[in-house]
Formats: sequence, C-alpha cells, structure tokens
Amino acid sequence: MKVLLTGANGYIGRRLKKLLIAHKDIELRVFVRNKNSLSKEILENYEIVEGDTFDKEALKKALDGVDCAFYLIHSLNKKNYKELDKISAQNFIDTATESGVKRVIYLGGLGVKNSETSKHLLSRLETGEVLSSSKTTQTIWIRAGVIIGSGSASFEIIRNLVEKLPVMITPRWVETYAQPVAVDNVLEYLVSSLYLKYDKNLIVDIGSEKMKYKDIMLQAATALGLKRYLLPVPFMSINLSSYWLNLFTPIPFSVAKALIEGLKSEVTMQNDNAKEYYPQIEPMSYTDAVKKAVEEIEQNQVVSRWSDTDGTTWDQSHAKQINDAIFVDRKEADISSYDKEKLFKVITSIGGKNGWFDYDFLWEIRGIIDKALGGVGLSRGRRDHCDLRLGDCLDFWRVEDIKENERLLLFAQMKLPGSAWLEFKIVDDKLIQSAYFYPKGIWGRIYWYALLPVHYFIFTNMINNILKSCKNI
Repeated sequence: MKVLLTGANGYIGRRLKKLLIAHKDIELRVFVRNKNSLSKEILENYEIVEGDTFDKEALKKALDGVDCAFYLIHSLNKKNYKELDKISAQNFIDTATESGVKRVIYLGGLGVKNSETSKHLLSRLETGEVLSSSKTTQTIWIRAGVIIGSGSASFEIIRNLVEKLPVMITPRWVETYAQPVAVDNVLEYLVSSLYLKYDKNLIVDIGSEKMKYKDIMLQAATALGLKRYLLPVPFMSINLSSYWLNLFTPIPFSVAKALIEGLKSEVTMQNDNAKEYYPQIEPMSYTDAVKKAVEEIEQNQVVSRWSDTDGTTWDQSHAKQINDAIFVDRKEADISSYDKEKLFKVITSIGGKNGWFDYDFLWEIRGIIDKALGGVGLSRGRRDHCDLRLGDCLDFWRVEDIKENERLLLFAQMKLPGSAWLEFKIVDDKLIQSAYFYPKGIWGRIYWYALLPVHYFIFTNMINNILKSCKNI
C-alpha cells in the first residue's frame, strides 16, 4: 500500500518512519517542510514532497495516489495554534477525500470536553473531530495521554524532577488521574492501524494502568532506585507551576504552561476499543516503560526527542539574516596539518555533557539566566553524545545546517534581544569560527557590547581548544 507520513521529523514521526521502512509491503512517501531535514538514506530511497498543510497544491501532490495517511501535525509552538490546527486538519481531510485516500490515522490526546479542558487538549480533540468529518475517508483516531519514552516531553519532566528533587512541593494536580502509555505501544497501535479490518471511523483510547500523577512520580523514582517525597500545597498557580517545571526540567515555559493547563482534567481511557480491535497488543506497564526509557538514554539509543525540529530549518531567509548581521565575531585558524574528518568530529561533539571547550561555568551562568527568563537553558543537552543531525537541539542552540566535514551552523534559542548564530566552517586549510548577532533595537546593541569581553575569552579559547582536542584523538 502507498502510505503518506506527515510530521516525519517529530517525536513520534521519526520513530514511526523507522518502523514503516522495515515493512516491505509499504511504499512510503514523506511530506515535510524542508527535505534537507531528512537523512541521506530517506532522500535517496523514498519519495519526498515538500510543503505544509496550509499549501493546498503541495497537499494534493502529497496525497495523490495514497491509500493511507498518518496525520502527526500540530502547531503548539505558535501563538494561535488552536485556529491553525483546525485549518490544517480541514485542509488535510478535504484534500484526502478529493484524492480518494481510504484511511487517515491520527494520534491525538485522551480527554473529554468540559469547562476545565485546557486549550491545548481542546485543540487536539477538535482536530480529531475535523479529521473524522469526511463521509468517504475513514479516520482512525488513536488517543494517548502521558507518553513514556526516552526523549518524550512527559518523561523528560518526570525524570528531571525525580532525579533533581528529593522533596517536591507539588500543586493539587498531582491528585488528577492519568493513564500513561509506553511510546513503543503507541507505535504498535499506529502501525497496526494500517492493517485493521474495519471500514468505519474509530476512536481508540490507549494506555496502561490508571494512576494519579503523584503515583506516576513516585513509581518513576522507585524504578530509578530513588526515594522521593511529595508535599502537596494549595497555592501553586498554573504560572508558578510552569516556572517550576521550566526551572528544573528542559521544558521551556511556553510548553510547560500548555502541559500544566492540561493537568486540571483527567486523561483516562473512555472506551475499550484498544482491547477489542487490537487484541494482539499487550500494553507495557508504567514501571517497565520508565526502565526501558532510562536504558535507551544510558545506551545512547534515543531515536527522537520532544524538542526535535518540525523541519523549519536552514533556508535562504536565514542566509539573508546572517548576511545582514550587524555584529560578527570571527576567528580563523590554519588547519593544513590537521585531519579534517577528525576536526569536524571534534566540532560536532560540542555541548551537552561534552561541554563548550572551556569556560563551561560561563555557559552554565548564561543557561541559568535563560531559565530565569523562561527560556530553555542548558538542560536539554544533546540527544546523543556523539551523533549530531540537522534539527537536533543542543543545549540552548538548534542545528540549522550541517554538512559533513564542511560546516556546522547553530541557531540560538535562548532568550535574546535579537537573533544569534554560531558557525564553524572548514574552507581549504582554514577553520573559520563565526558568531553572528542581529540585534533588536537599542537593547540588542547594549547586550552585544556588554558581552564583548566575555565573547573574547570564550570564542578565542573555543577555537584553540577545538584544535588541541583534535590533536589528542
């Protein structure tokens, strides 16, 4: 069958793509905003269509001749995401119907509509309703709550809180019920939905045991071999809880707030369709899911993370912004006697637990300041200690461009009065390290000049230590 995968660079999409490739009976087509965000293997062996769900011509091209399509799209990072999600879903199901697509498979969230339903959850529910509105294209709507897996937002929050805080002051939402589900089970349900012998719309709620959020925290601590204590208090508002998560986990304030708002209402299963239509799938227990996630992290086998880019990476508009950058700090070094492959390997090892080639304490201070301002800070680290790919988050940077043995470009995602990039280029026998800054107003200019002394020491040491590290390989 011909299958279209959307959201292929997201947390679930990356993992699902890997599974679909292994199925020889599937002819896979991938729909992404930027094909350069895909691996060389995908680009060479699979059909790629560039565009997004707001471009109807691109949608027609993507859905033409498709039997089944996965809809793994949301616009949470945008201010008006609720309206955008509805438009996106309507465009998709309309075009799918016109193109004769037999089945759409959508991954949404557990929950019911009521006065306490958060804006984020309401958006996921409305998206499912829109996708289920076609009279000729069937929609299988898989609904999951707290997804437990290495790199998932939910698991990153739980793990970081449990590991960092022996005693946790918690708001009232810890008494709310949820049904966590292992990411491996989510993928099983999605893949199995391709082969389901059923021709009507279907809502399938999935999850393991029903438990309170406080038990989710405490059982995670037990699985990690830790003893933890919770002290519920009545005075923690949504904003205060969001800052708390932002401070102690890799989740930025905006995402933390959307998640916290959703904790007011239960996210539990409303039907038994998972058992009835997918009897072959045995849900993994919560404790086993936590242990497996930790094992993947320890063994550097994290396939995807919640912070993975949606594909809106390097393009000509960014190139123009860099060319227009008002401030540039450039260092150059002669590398005629260096192995360029080894040198690039050293460059791409930057960040996370590997550090920033000296003055790490200054980077940590900047990370603390960023967290205090509601930014991502340094706690995201790296997905993998060795491997780096386009779209990866790297502390408070994101990989915007990476060309083997030629170039690494990082875009700053910390709170800044402007836009910043850090670039490493190998050109002939030179290593060129450049920091670009495009200021926003007078505060952007003050920011740059105030940090000039710090930049001198950081960036001079950085290029020198990169060369030293290369010689030690």
